[in-house]
Amino acid sequence: MASVEEDFPRGGASKKATESKIMVQRTEVDNLFQSNEQAETKKRKGAVRDDGKKLKKPKTVKDKSLTLNAAAKCVEILHIKNIKEGMLMLGCVKEVTDFEVTVGLPCGLQGFLSIKNICDSYTKLLTELLDSADTEEICSLPHLFYTGMVFRCVVAKLDVAKGGSLSIQLSINPKLVNKGLTSSSLKAGMVLSGCVESVEDHGYIVDIGINGTKAFLPKKAAKDAEELKVGQYVSSQMEEVKNDGRVVRLSVSPSTVAQACAESKQGWNLTNLLPGLLVKATIKKVTKHGLILDFLSSFSGQVDFLHMEPEEASSYIEGAEVRACVLYVEPSTRLVALSLRSYLVQPGTRVDPSPAGGDRIGEVVTDCKMTTMHHMSGAMLELPDKTLAFVHRNHLKESNEPANENRVLAMSEHTCRILDFSPMDQIHFVSLRKSVIERPFFRYQDLQAGQYVEGTVSVLLNHGMVVHLSDHIKGLVPRTHLSDILLKNPEKKYMEGMKIKCRVLSVDAENKKLYLTRKKALVESSLPLFLSYSDARPGRVSHGYIVCIKDFGCIVRFYNNVKGLVPVNELSSEPIISPEDIFYVGQVLKTKVLQCDPDKAKMVLSFKAAVEGDTEEAAKPHFDCEVGKRLQARVLKKSVNGLEVAILPDEIRAVLPTVHLSDHMSNCPLLWESLQEGDNISNLICFSKNKQNIILTKKPTVRWSMEEGVVAKDFSEITVGMQLIGWIKNIMSYGVFVEFPYGLVGLAPKSAMTDKFVSDATTAFQLGQTVYAKVTNLDEEKRRFLVTLKISEVICPEGDAQTRLINGLQERRALTEMLAMRENSDLRQQLAALSVGQKLKLTVDTAKDSSATFKSDDLVSATILATKHHVMGVNLTPGQKVTAVVLHVDILSTRVHVSILSKLVGKKKSLTEGSKYTATVQHTDKDFAVISLADTAQLTVIQTSSHLNEIFLSESEMVKAGMSLAVEVIEPSCQEVQGLPLVSWARSGPKRQRTTSENQTSSKGHRFGEIVQGKVRTVKPTSIQVTLEDGSTGSVHVSEVVEVSEACQRSFPTSSVKVGSVVTARVIGGREASSHRFLPFSHPKFTYTIPELTLIPSKLDASADLKPVTAKEKLNSYKVGEEITCFVSKFNPERKSLEVSTDPCVTGTVELLAIITDPKDASHPEKLYKLGQAVHAKVVEVNSKPQRLVLSLTGVHKLETGSVTLGMVTNIQPQVGLLVKLPFGGMGTVCVTDLADAYRPNPLDGYSKDQLLRCFLLGSENGRWALSLRPTRLNPQQAKPAKDPEVLSVDKLKAGQIIRGYVKSVGEQGVFIRLSKSITGRAQLQQSTKYFVSNHKVLSEHLPPNTLLTTKILSIDKKEVLVNLSLLPVDTGKPDVLPESLGLPLRLIGEDKKKHDTKKKKRTLSESEEKQAESQVPKKKKKKTKKAKTDGNDSGVEVFFREEEDEEEPKSDSVKVSRNSVGPSRLQVAAGFSWDVGLSSLKPASAAPEGDFSDGEDQDGSSKPQKKSRHELEQEKKAAEKALVQREAELMDPTLQPQDAAAFERLLLATPNSSLLWLQYMAHHLQATQIEQARTVAERALKTISFREEQEKLNVWVALLNLENMYGTEESLKKVFERALQFCEPMPVYQQLADIYAKSDKTKEAEGLYKTMVKRFRQNKAVWLSYGTFLLQQGHSDAASALLQRALKSLPSKESVDVIAKFAQLEFRYGDAEKGRTMFDKVLTSYPKRTDLWSVFIDLMVKYGSQKEVRALFDRVIHLSVSVKKIKFFFKRYLEYEKKHGTPQSIQAVKEKAIEFVEAKGTEAAN
Repeated sequence: MASVEEDFPRGGASKKATESKIMVQRTEVDNLFQSNEQAETKKRKGAVRDDGKKLKKPKTVKDKSLTLNAAAKCVEILHIKNIKEGMLMLGCVKEVTDFEVTVGLPCGLQGFLSIKNICDSYTKLLTELLDSADTEEICSLPHLFYTGMVFRCVVAKLDVAKGGSLSIQLSINPKLVNKGLTSSSLKAGMVLSGCVESVEDHGYIVDIGINGTKAFLPKKAAKDAEELKVGQYVSSQMEEVKNDGRVVRLSVSPSTVAQACAESKQGWNLTNLLPGLLVKATIKKVTKHGLILDFLSSFSGQVDFLHMEPEEASSYIEGAEVRACVLYVEPSTRLVALSLRSYLVQPGTRVDPSPAGGDRIGEVVTDCKMTTMHHMSGAMLELPDKTLAFVHRNHLKESNEPANENRVLAMSEHTCRILDFSPMDQIHFVSLRKSVIERPFFRYQDLQAGQYVEGTVSVLLNHGMVVHLSDHIKGLVPRTHLSDILLKNPEKKYMEGMKIKCRVLSVDAENKKLYLTRKKALVESSLPLFLSYSDARPGRVSHGYIVCIKDFGCIVRFYNNVKGLVPVNELSSEPIISPEDIFYVGQVLKTKVLQCDPDKAKMVLSFKAAVEGDTEEAAKPHFDCEVGKRLQARVLKKSVNGLEVAILPDEIRAVLPTVHLSDHMSNCPLLWESLQEGDNISNLICFSKNKQNIILTKKPTVRWSMEEGVVAKDFSEITVGMQLIGWIKNIMSYGVFVEFPYGLVGLAPKSAMTDKFVSDATTAFQLGQTVYAKVTNLDEEKRRFLVTLKISEVICPEGDAQTRLINGLQERRALTEMLAMRENSDLRQQLAALSVGQKLKLTVDTAKDSSATFKSDDLVSATILATKHHVMGVNLTPGQKVTAVVLHVDILSTRVHVSILSKLVGKKKSLTEGSKYTATVQHTDKDFAVISLADTAQLTVIQTSSHLNEIFLSESEMVKAGMSLAVEVIEPSCQEVQGLPLVSWARSGPKRQRTTSENQTSSKGHRFGEIVQGKVRTVKPTSIQVTLEDGSTGSVHVSEVVEVSEACQRSFPTSSVKVGSVVTARVIGGREASSHRFLPFSHPKFTYTIPELTLIPSKLDASADLKPVTAKEKLNSYKVGEEITCFVSKFNPERKSLEVSTDPCVTGTVELLAIITDPKDASHPEKLYKLGQAVHAKVVEVNSKPQRLVLSLTGVHKLETGSVTLGMVTNIQPQVGLLVKLPFGGMGTVCVTDLADAYRPNPLDGYSKDQLLRCFLLGSENGRWALSLRPTRLNPQQAKPAKDPEVLSVDKLKAGQIIRGYVKSVGEQGVFIRLSKSITGRAQLQQSTKYFVSNHKVLSEHLPPNTLLTTKILSIDKKEVLVNLSLLPVDTGKPDVLPESLGLPLRLIGEDKKKHDTKKKKRTLSESEEKQAESQVPKKKKKKTKKAKTDGNDSGVEVFFREEEDEEEPKSDSVKVSRNSVGPSRLQVAAGFSWDVGLSSLKPASAAPEGDFSDGEDQDGSSKPQKKSRHELEQEKKAAEKALVQREAELMDPTLQPQDAAAFERLLLATPNSSLLWLQYMAHHLQATQIEQARTVAERALKTISFREEQEKLNVWVALLNLENMYGTEESLKKVFERALQFCEPMPVYQQLADIYAKSDKTKEAEGLYKTMVKRFRQNKAVWLSYGTFLLQQGHSDAASALLQRALKSLPSKESVDVIAKFAQLEFRYGDAEKGRTMFDKVLTSYPKRTDLWSVFIDLMVKYGSQKEVRALFDRVIHLSVSVKKIKFFFKRYLEYEKKHGTPQSIQAVKEKAIEFVEAKGTEAAN
């Protein structure tokens, strides 16, 4: 049992598991687990329960004295080496990612649960999700698991990682976990774990992994839990078991599951015992390392020291009863490990996934004491803070040292590093290894960007290099960071195992991603590092690397993904048009920060400034002005939006915006008007400063908030729920931006602006308005936050309204005084002295119905007026004296508003504090109003808004004169408001009480079936928005506008409804506010906030019973093939599918192939259908789980044989043809013979992937359709008769018929030719070609698959469906399939064959014996014998014989004939191949050794040659000699061209330096299209030809260039050219390539080459002439003239004349003869004695000029002053010309001129 015990010890994490199960309380399942021990078991997700039950049953069955499994000798923990596949354990979730769960196992082990190992139904759901996008939302692993959750699992697989370490792959699949249970062993009360398989209406089907058992969990039994999801792990107790375990009802009640102890009567045994079960156990033995327990009456289990409860260690004595939890079960050794830890055993407790002291992993702890040593397991340490930790025995020593546990135990102090926390054991695992403790970094968290690290190269990948810094930490050096420049072959620089130094670029500890750099410039940079945006202060310089280059600039990245933009104007001091040409990705450059905004993570950089050494800081405004400090300032200048001020005393410049002059928006412009340059302003406060300027405010509320500290100084200080004071910065249609001190800005979305309904956000608030804001959302990443301005959600400070009123009135007072003093006018000073409520003696000036004006002796030029309201009931006449009371003084317009109402002018009554009055508004002035208090004749001033955030959306909401208010006196006479009473007020007046039903409706929304009225707000193609009477909005889906039966095809139902019209609608459901899913519930108490309505008349009838229809019911009502009306809702361009809806809750999809019928529409299928259009569709597929409705708009819903459909090419396979995707999920193939009615040589050319085709469906086999693209099938009426008709069956074929087909394959049996998709014919090798082929590969090289061949049918075997074909030219009338250039020998036919046959007949005895034997001997043998006499290398022919014989025994004659025909041809081959071998090769083929047979087919003994007669031997000898003589004659004939490779080789031996011969040899290969062989010959030639033979070598290079130009690629041509330049004179090589280009019409390449040549060989005249010739041949005459000028500059001056003359000649030949003549004229005028040029000129003129011009030229020449000899020569030419072209008269004239010349010369000589 030692081994058993060892297996067991592996556990270490079990503690954790239990705890986590308890945690499950979070969900329903969690609650289950929580209630008590049994619950705990359940929590462990059923694992516990199972275990308990199984254990208990044995207890009842067995005698107490009997133990079923022996106890372990020594208790040890579970080691990884003891883990085996199939082992059951309890695990606790440590970490959950999208695809994997990391699980803590007992004894500190760790396993991984993959998404594939949850359960079968979850895997199926995943597969469906991958296959289609319409699947219902699936729950990802983070929804199914949470850290600390405990469950049962089984070891599914042990993977060996690269380093040799084991990785434990786990599974919670109930089929594996509950493998030991059968349906018959299920008992009520058992606790089992399972996974939810499906969610049904009344409960859940749970997969418990037992075949033949269905487990059902009713929803009412799971009512405490949250909604369970498919794949969710549940631990449940069996309530009842029916039908022998075939049906089980489960319960997940927390109380019962947590207390469910496994009992013997439940029938647990060692094969089905499950981890997590709670059992009652008796301690049998107490050992140093753990306990041995007996449980379930007959089982033995062990508890290791990690799983004994530390507090209760003293109570563990033999015989004591304990509650234990099964930790793990080792199936092979039957070892059961238990845990006594409270978090696994106590009901209602949970496993804590992280330790109490926080995350300490990686920490190095000193001064630890070792408390106990467990030799087989490890040791316990006590850390200085008295917590315990465990050292595994492997970590007591270095991995390569021998173990010495006693020495370790003897040490008084230890230093350890914490490796991990095991949740199952609730203990830290530590290591004492020095190598681990001394590691500079143990976790990714220990690394910082910019740090230098050393690592080992692990592997080079395409995208970079993996570097290991330690066993567990690896980083990636991206490919661009391997070096300062991009390495083409990094493997040459970096080898595996190499030690390298890197620098950390960025580290993402959470995802364990580390990026490093090897760029020298970054690694060695001494400049400051930008690790965050806050490091990048303007003016700083650092090294960065380019990650992206765009037209607008370069994006440069630093450490930690800090990046910024270098705009194009900052790239360089030179202007740069295209940055891509100058910079490259990965380039490291010095960059200077111009601007940086850390909040927005944006930075503007410059290369230019960094290079120019522009290190001086940006001219900062020199100031030391503290934000939040109270200041005084002087006005410097008034601008449109504010004041420019100087802060005193330091004269620091600052800005005071107009809107910041007051909290009252009406006071701001007045104050701006009244302030003049030079005025001093006090009580200012700085609220923000940046690089540009300091901004001040005078708003009292903002000043108060900053001085009281009700402010956030930085984004990091903002918290959700914080209340701040700010002001409206910007107003948008979607909300308002609110600015706060310190430059913070938040957004108040439209919905959070006010409690009222706002239709237009832009009219609600005023810019600059002071507001209270409360933070509602924070986006840390983007550093943004949302606020609410709703009055109901913000809290105002006590007395806020009164303070603001006093501030506002004081501002007005100051304003009045300023204006009075400034003007120095008496009137203004008098007006300033007036106050509200003051009485005046006045004289009536004018009196009308609507108003009256007055005069006063004191206020001479002021306008004093009273409105209609204030003269009501008083009869006034001009000149009458009255007493009036002042309501308002407007000093700017010098107006005084008064009232003469008696109740205001009467005697004032005194007020008491706290008394309440009804007040009447007497006068309003923007933010302020004057009110009178009841009949007290007291007036006072109030603010018109009672709250800072109050907004007035309509006139009716504002405070107006005549309105009644309820007021309360706060102070009867307040000095701050000039002695007027200070009051608080609220609106009063007749408020209509809402009925309870109204309140319900408005607050709670609308109920199902309710009939409502509303006004159409917007009409969209797919929906209509309706504003209902209560102000809420409802929507009408396009399918609910008109009766479906009335929706005509292609009509737009919503267009029948007009915006603004009033409609009656009925509520049929609602939409979730967050996800906008349609909810059709009709629960009586359920109301919708966003109602979904219907306008269909039949549904509006109140008496009609309106039933809710769920999506599932609606779907199930559709039948495949049914035609339904649906409405286009959207087009998905990626999948090219159309989404249509039939109902608000049902959406169907139409794939591309089911939308269109014409391939032309494929590019824009969306144009065929518009949004909201009604269309008729056929149902193709309907499925409610997952919800899926597939429709077709083509009128067809399934594929039928004989119909035509659209298909899309998905693949092109030469052996098969086209693979085509068909509508409705079908696949089909088009055979090459079905592509067209007339076959063409490359049948599959012209077809491409994703091409759309019309296909005819021929039939379906194994789910694949056979298709045809033949026009005769697609359009039988219009198609022309087929040139190559379809071959539907063998019956349609006749012997002798000529038919075309495509090569399918070539083998030893012959050439197989596809005649139709089902019929393949065969041409045997000797029926394939007239040449003798020794190997079928010769044919297969020349007949690739799908080669089009014409064949003749020789015979047809209808029974076996065999068609024998012939490809011989004699039969088909077409050339042979093999080219003549192969030089293959012909087969013997005609006379030769007859001779051979006769010779065969004259046989001796052996031959006649053979004939006798013919009837008895199997034909096979006879055939072989004959074969043996022929050349044994043609295996193909022999195979043909064998088949023929077996098939056609009765037709022995025909067989004989064919045999005879083979014999002689073989002999000829033997002779044919003997060209350059000795006579010995002419031995008859039969003498060849047996081994020569290529297949050894004749090994059955029948291959012994027949003995030949003497006559026969002589004949053969003579034939061989004759052949030899003929061959010698051929070889001696010098005119004969070599016909094969051997002949060339022989000739080359004689003349290896002859380039001509080498070129002929190349040409020989090219005729046979053997390009590669021709290349090889050229390469041989270059090696063989002597280096002295430069011209010969050049000839070969030129040939090779020609070859590459015709048959190679640009790349190969370039390589040959570069090599040629190395081995030959460059100039001729350039010239030859240019000629090649020009001849093959590659003008662009030729021109490029010539340009290079004239640069490289500018001193060489020939180059210029060659280029000039080329240009003129191309017709570029002007370019040639320009070239001539360049040539004259480049060449020595002595060459000039010749060059001009040559260019002139070229003009004559290729260009403009007139231009050439002019050039010659110019040269010869300057150089008249160049008779050689005159001679050339004459030749050209004779060829290109007219007779008149030629004669004129000759007359010029004969009068030149040159030597007589030369003139004589010209006369001679003149005379010849005239004799050829002239008349006798002109000849005579020339002679006379000659005589004159001679005489003149004679006279000269005489003189």
